[in-house]
This record gives sequence, C-alpha cells and structure tokens, in this order.
Amino acid sequence: MESLVLGLKEMDHEPLLLVGGKGLNLGKLSRMEGIHVPEGFCVTTEGYQQATRHNEAYHALLERLIVLQAKDQDPAQIKDISRAIRETIEESEIPPEVAAAVKQRLSRLGDDQAYAVRSSATAEDLPHASFAGLQDTFLNIVGLDAILEHIRKCWASLFTDRAVIYRMQQGYDHRQVYLSVIVQQMVVPQVSGIMFTADPVTNNRKLLSIEAGYGLGEALVSGMVSADVYKVRGENIVEQRITSKKLAVYALPEGGTEIRQLDPEQQEAQTLTEPQIVQLARIGRQIEANFGAPQDIEWCLADDIFFIVQSRPVTTLYPIPDSGDSENRAYISVGHGQMMTDAMKPLGLSFHLMVTPAPMRVAGSRLFVDVTAYLASPARQSIIDTLGKSDPLVKDALLTILEREDFIPVSPELQPAASPGTSKPGIPAPQEQDPLKSDPAIVTELIKNNEASVGELKQAIQGKSGAEMFDFIRGDMKELKRLLFDPHSTAVFMAAMDASAWLNEHLKEWLGEINAADTLSQSVDNNITSSMGLALLDVADVIRPFPQVTDYLQQHVQDGDFLTGLLAIEGGQAAYAALTEYLGKYGMRCTGEIDITRTRWSENPAILIPMLLSNIRQFAPGAGRQKFQQGLKEAREKEREIIERLQLLQDGDDKVLATRQRIELVRHYIGYREYPKYGMVSRYLVYKQAIMKEADQLVQAGLVHDSEDIFYLQFEELYEAVRTGVFDAELIKRRKDEFKFADKLTPPRVITSEGEILSGRYRRKDLPPGALAGLPVSTGVIEGRARVILNMEEAELEEGDILVTSFTDPSWTPLFVSIKGLVTEVGGLMTHGAVIAREYGLPAVVGVENATRRIQDGQRIRVDGSAGFVELL
Repeated sequence: MESLVLGLKEMDHEPLLLVGGKGLNLGKLSRMEGIHVPEGFCVTTEGYQQATRHNEAYHALLERLIVLQAKDQDPAQIKDISRAIRETIEESEIPPEVAAAVKQRLSRLGDDQAYAVRSSATAEDLPHASFAGLQDTFLNIVGLDAILEHIRKCWASLFTDRAVIYRMQQGYDHRQVYLSVIVQQMVVPQVSGIMFTADPVTNNRKLLSIEAGYGLGEALVSGMVSADVYKVRGENIVEQRITSKKLAVYALPEGGTEIRQLDPEQQEAQTLTEPQIVQLARIGRQIEANFGAPQDIEWCLADDIFFIVQSRPVTTLYPIPDSGDSENRAYISVGHGQMMTDAMKPLGLSFHLMVTPAPMRVAGSRLFVDVTAYLASPARQSIIDTLGKSDPLVKDALLTILEREDFIPVSPELQPAASPGTSKPGIPAPQEQDPLKSDPAIVTELIKNNEASVGELKQAIQGKSGAEMFDFIRGDMKELKRLLFDPHSTAVFMAAMDASAWLNEHLKEWLGEINAADTLSQSVDNNITSSMGLALLDVADVIRPFPQVTDYLQQHVQDGDFLTGLLAIEGGQAAYAALTEYLGKYGMRCTGEIDITRTRWSENPAILIPMLLSNIRQFAPGAGRQKFQQGLKEAREKEREIIERLQLLQDGDDKVLATRQRIELVRHYIGYREYPKYGMVSRYLVYKQAIMKEADQLVQAGLVHDSEDIFYLQFEELYEAVRTGVFDAELIKRRKDEFKFADKLTPPRVITSEGEILSGRYRRKDLPPGALAGLPVSTGVIEGRARVILNMEEAELEEGDILVTSFTDPSWTPLFVSIKGLVTEVGGLMTHGAVIAREYGLPAVVGVENATRRIQDGQRIRVDGSAGFVELL
C-alpha cells in the first residue's frame, strides 16, 4: 500500500515512472526551505496500472490506437477510440487497496476539507517537453467519494484527444505512459497567477515575468480574463501593465467553483503591490536555482503567503551559445546566412567548425557567430550597415542592442576601417573601387585549380582507413581552407558584388532604374548552381522520347538500385548515362549540404526523380538552352537600353564608361559567387565516402549498431573511438535525444548572452495595407498560385507557381525552372536563392517572417521583387 500513495514530502527520490512529472516537481518544491506548498499526497502510477491491468476492454482499445498510430492518422478514429478509452476508465472500479490508501491519507489531512485533484503524467513537465495542459485538473473537490470519482476522471484524461494526438506527434508509445494523481488541500486565494523566470516573449533569462489576476488561476489559464503583467529584472520592476479584469473564478463552500463579476473598483485595481511583486520574483529565482533551469511556476496568494502549486521547466526557450564567460555578448545565426536553419548533427557541426576562422559557438545544434568584438568597434555602424545590405532584420536587431549603450560599450583601442576614395563626385573611379580587371580567364583558372585539387584528393585518400584516414582528412582541411579563403577567389566575387551594388545605386540616381543589376546579371557564365537546374532539363530531354523509361522511373523510383534497372529498358542506357553524368557533376549536393551528414544526391538519386519527371511533363525539348538564351537576351537588351539613356546625360561618356566596366565585372564574375561552396561540398563528399566505408566496418565489427550512429560524434571523438575501438553507446543515445529536441526548435537570427531573441523588423511605411514585408532581392512583379513547400522532395510544382518556403539552398535550384517567383522566410541579397532568382529572372522577396504560416498553399499572391513585399490576393 505504501507504493500506492505517497505524501508530497515523502517523495524524496521517487522515480518519474511512479509519480509523474508534476508529482516529482512538487516533491522537490515541498522540501525547499521557505517555499510554501499546499499539503497533500500522490496516488502513484501503481494505482493506475492496478485499475487498468486486467481491463480487457481498455487493452483492446489501446491496441487499436497503437495500430492507428502506425498507419496514417485518422483524426475521427483517434477521437472515437480516445473517447471509448476514457469512458471505459471512468466506468471501472477503483481498486480497493487504492481507495483504502486514499481514505487513510484524507483522515490525516481532514476528511471535510476541499481538495484540488490534479493529473501528473509520466510524460509531462520534462526538461525537453512540458506536455502542459494535456490532462485534467479538478478544483474544490469535497468528500471521499467525490475525490475517488475525480481520481478516475484524471486517469481517463490521459486519453483526451489533445493528449493522444500530442503523444503521437512526439513519438511516445501510449502503452509506456502512465498517470499519477496529486491530491492537495485547496488554497482559497485572493490573487493567483503564473510566473516565468525567463521572459516568454523575448526569451531573456534575466527578465522575470509575472501574470496575476483575482481568485483562482483557472480564469487566467482558460483565457477568460486578461492578467496584470509585471516584469522584474533583479530587484527592479521594469514594466507593469494593469488590465481591466471583469471576471474571476472562486471556490464554493459546498464544492466546485463559480465565475463572479468583480466590483468596478477592483476591475481596474493592481492585483499585487510592488513589495509583493519583488518578493514573488525572489521566490521564482530561488526555485529556478534549485531546479537549475528557467521555470514556469503556478502560484497563489492567500493570507499574505505565496503558495506554489506547480513548477515545470520552460521547454520553449532557445539555448544560449556558451562563450565560457559572463560578459555581455551578441550572436548572429550562421544558418540564416547559409540558407539552412535546420539542426545539424555533431559530426556536421564539427566539420564546419574545423573549416571556419570566425568565432563560432554552438547552440540548439546550430552555429552562431559571436559578433561582440565587431559591435565594440568604433567602426561598428559601418559594419552593421554592411550586414544590413544583406539582411535588414539582422541590422535592426543589432541596432536595438546598440541602443542599450551599456550592454556592449565601444572599445576605443579598436580602430575604424578606412573609407574608399572617389574621383569625380558621384562617379567612383573603377581602378580604385575594383582592383581586378574584368577578365573571364581569372574565373576559369580558379575553377581549374579547384577541380585539380579535388581530383588529387580523390586519388590520395584511396586505400586509407582507420586513424590514418582521419589524420589525412584533418590534414586536407588546410587545402580546403586555402581554396575557400583564397584572397584572389574572394576578390573576384566581391568585385562583382560591389559592382552590382554600384550599378543599383547609380542607375537609380541617374535613370530612376530600380535594381537594374538584377536583369543585367541574368544568364551569366560559370554559375555552377544555375547550370545545375538547366542541366536537369537536358537530362529530361534525353529521357522524354522513351515512355518506357518514364514509366519505369514512376514505378521503381524507391528501389535501392533503380539506376541499374534502367539498362534493361529501351532508351534506358541513354537515361542511365545522362543521370550518372549529372550525378558525377552535381551528386555532392543535397538539402542542407553544409552538414556533411546529410544524404547526398549520389547516395540517394531517387531524390531527383520527382523534379526530373516534372521537367519531362512540363517542358518541351531544348528548354534548358532556351531559358539561358532568353535570360541572356534580356540582359543584353537591358544593357543596350541603359547605355543609350546614359549617353544623353551630362557627363554621359564618363557615366557610360564606369557603367560598362561594372557590367563587365558583374557578368564575368558574379557567377563565381556560387563556386566556392560547390568546391567545399565536393570535398565533403569525398570525406564522407571514406568515413562511411569506415562506419560500415565498425558495424560489421559490432562496435556500432548503425553506420549513421557515427554522425552523433564530433570529428575528434570519432577519430579517438576509431583509434581505440571504444564507442560510448550512451553518449550516442544522449546525442540522438538532444538532436531530436533541437530539431524542433526555431533558431533566432540574433540572440544575446542573456538569451534575448531579437527578430528585427522592417522600418518601412510604404507597404500596401496587409502586405507582408521582406527584402527585395530580384526585381519584377508577378502574380500566381502560392505553393507552400517545406520539403524539396515533396514538391509538386506547375509552371507559373510561386514557391513559398522557409529557405532554399543550392539543392533547390532544379525547382526554379518551374516557378515564376520566390518567397522565403530566410535569406539576403547574396544568398544562393537570391543569386539564382536574379539569374533566372524570377521576382523574389526573402526574409518574410513566418511566410509559410501566413501564406496558404494554393492562395493567389502578388510578389513585388522590386519593392520587397508580398500581397495576399
């Protein structure tokens, strides 16, 4: 009987599976010095299991639910089965041992008192998943029979529709989740509410937020009334918002609750005094320190005593990058710049950290750059302006930080950068601004050197294994960094970017042209990414004359070795040759390619087949070359028009000369902007192929269960494990759980060392009513059907659609041949999606906050890539 019911203070080291998350936390709270917790006890999960163990109807319904979870989820069936399970539990008898134990505990606390009867599930109030509010709570319950009845109701609430669906989404097995019930003496409060020890709006860990209202907390939790809100930093109340509170929930003497209208004076009154606010904040910080993490705390005030009735971890906060010190810092997301905001596995993170020279930190399985030193520089405004050209939201967020002058003060010893010179007013001298001559041979030589280096790598790594192979990769990283950060290489695409910015600025001033460089940069040479999209159209041309091949691809695309099967079909040999040639040049690409652990196209060519079939269906032969020639024609016509108009202006010859030089720089060099990353992921594929051979041997030796388990080790950890033959299975399991949690997080653009997330905002007043603001990156206006797509492999596009997605990286380029416009949540002027949109002549707006939620799939929209907004039509 002792394991059936436990007093709160008796739950010293009880396991989660016995008392549930809420019970576990209340047990800890009740033993904290100075913290008042209403007395009570816990009916453990043993009671729930006794009540259901021999209930055949319950188990039969549960099995039906498990089968349903394994198949496509049918909401109507889930609802019906869940309701039937609840009814079965509520109609069952409470085991006599449980009833006797409850009666005994009530006799100690007082049979005639009122109690709160609250659910506590084993999958609840956990560090990585709160599962809050999924099970039921019943207030002001009086008498043994009523309490036993509501214990059954709590048990049944384990199968509310919302709880069942949420567990399915989180991957929990219904058979492995149990429920305990907390029975606590009712506190009849004057005031109650919720306290977050980290601000739930900004995520700031040093800003505590209190919500307060009259009566029981149910009015606040249910959304019946607005709460007073107090924000406390240290011992100081930094913000108060007093709301009109017309209603409150109060306990009735005979049991149950009622909603009452408040007196007019009380409706507008402040619920807590300032000393009470500060006292409550101190209690919150004490609880947070005890649990070691920010907390979501339910409290009530009765007879001038604050009672704590629940505390759970705040699971929605984004982790703070760890700098190893207590200084104020600011961090910028790498993923937003790289157009890949997904979580990265440890091996992928460690490879990126080995490559980059920037001051990087990891948080939430993503990378962030520590920009504190830049913000402390006297030249910080020019640095922020430069960042703002690519992403105005980052600029606005950093300006918000600088407005708090004491957060990151200027360091006088850091000197500002020199400003570039000019010759004629308004016409910067080309030889000073652009040190490179416009010579296509420079790009050809850079590409040739990179290809040669990758070829040498493929030869040199052959035959290497074990620790020797890892030593080789570590050494080859020097060559990767030499190529990636070659000053000559950087100068090439920087010259093109500067020239592009120059053209946009001066042609707008002289001719009123908006984003003229967008059209001028269509169909340039040496753009490895845009060529990739057009090349897949060429593959479609090879396959299109052979319907048997098309049928085969539709039917056998999921076969493990579908390429080999092509050889037995008429036209299959040509298709096989075209596909293998394509994969030979582009097979290192994939979604999220900066993470070496992601599946490459050459590892799973089936990823390409839906796009290939779409190209066969939608386009005529020669579409690839036709698209390139059309873009080239538009660029040349634009250049001719601009030159003719400039010649009519004052100083026309000088302006024409400067403009021609910039256009040549753009057309010869801007395509190379895409190549360094291509070179990097080309080496990544070679590294990965060697590492995966090693992983297969580790599986055969029984050292790891699955070859992809190695992805959850950092490079040096994997090297050491291979060298010693010792693998930490628990570490790998823990890393998998951490990654699964991190994968659900949304990374911020900018975050501070206090955990505050600064999203930034567009400071514009020129938007049409209801328009969604973004950054214009490719000029033009287009109307069409929005296709909201989050997974490239699931894209079903028709020509003329407008792609709306979270982000695009180079792997999305084959889709661009089918669309007429682009909208993304992430991106900047020179990120890959923007570059390719300009080259293909697609109007594009990036950086549109929550675009995939605010725009509905199939909705008609207008994209203004010149002004930077999206209208919902």
